[in-house]
Amino acid sequence: MRFVVSIFTCALLASAQSNELRIYYVDVEGGQETLFISPSGQTMLVDTGNPGGRDTDRLMLAMQDAGVKELNFVVLTHYDRDHAGGLKELSERVPIHNFWDHGADMNNPEQVKGLMDYYPSIYAKGTHHVAKPGDKIPIEGMNVLVVTSGGEVIKKALPGGGKPNPECAAFKRRDEPDDENRNSLGTVITYGKFRTIDLGDFLWNYEYNLMCPNNPIGQVDLYLTSHHGLDRSGSATLVHALHPQVAIMNDGPRKGGTPQTMGTLYSSPGLADVWQLHWAYPGGLEWNAPGHFIANVEDPQKVAEFLMHPDVRPPGGRGAYAAAGNHSPAYWIKVTAHADGSFTVLNSRNNFSKTYQSERR
Repeated sequence: MRFVVSIFTCALLASAQSNELRIYYVDVEGGQETLFISPSGQTMLVDTGNPGGRDTDRLMLAMQDAGVKELNFVVLTHYDRDHAGGLKELSERVPIHNFWDHGADMNNPEQVKGLMDYYPSIYAKGTHHVAKPGDKIPIEGMNVLVVTSGGEVIKKALPGGGKPNPECAAFKRRDEPDDENRNSLGTVITYGKFRTIDLGDFLWNYEYNLMCPNNPIGQVDLYLTSHHGLDRSGSATLVHALHPQVAIMNDGPRKGGTPQTMGTLYSSPGLADVWQLHWAYPGGLEWNAPGHFIANVEDPQKVAEFLMHPDVRPPGGRGAYAAAGNHSPAYWIKVTAHADGSFTVLNSRNNFSKTYQSERR
């Protein structure tokens, strides 16, 4: 009997293994909720979306599609409501074993009301880690290296990094709020030859601290746009030095996709495509990606009205299309990466996909 049980256990472990890394970029209307399923079968969720349960429901659909029922790791990039707001609802519905964050509530203007009142009781059910640059999140089957956390940046160059960054000479610092975003826990995720980076909402001025005078990261294959494609982040000093082949933007209809951000992306050396979770009103006709690269599109009549009357303001003074909205169904973008560096991006709205071969030098 013991021999039979052993064979059954080995079979279960083998079935959980694969030769690919899967990533689901879940639509949370301009926040973040990114699910990784490593080749070992372990799971890592970066951020939990907004409070209220909507984004947890959307994550559960992605988990169902991926065939997973628990989260081995939850990484909170920072404590703003569009990144950490869904934690309470999520913890009540899904087993979570490990929690990683940037540490104490350093600079948060109550973006998630009462978060620090209940967060310790949630992570007490698992294991809690305060991340420092250089730490590795020990998920089996892929390498997850912390490169920013608590406003600090990694000092030791990664393999392929360490060369002078020519974009530093043109960098211009800004007068920007020094808010919770600068604490973002950023990671470089590697599976074989495939590399991707997620810096949360890491701020413009702090990008210089990370990338200058030398670029410690080197190049990546896939870049998740910092700060949802808002122009508070995503300088050429960061983006062009990373030399991504593909960018994925976790934007909302009125959040992200700004002309400055899109211009920086499309002028980045070697960039092939930008994929968007939403059609972005700020980008208008000039800067949005072709429709088959966009997971969630707006009502054509609303888009037409906006394009004809972009300055219309409803009562209250807000932009006519400023509300975050509740798109239903909400479509995700899925990435499947292989150890040889190749990866496929899929738009779940129309099943359009494109495969890329790693071109990193």
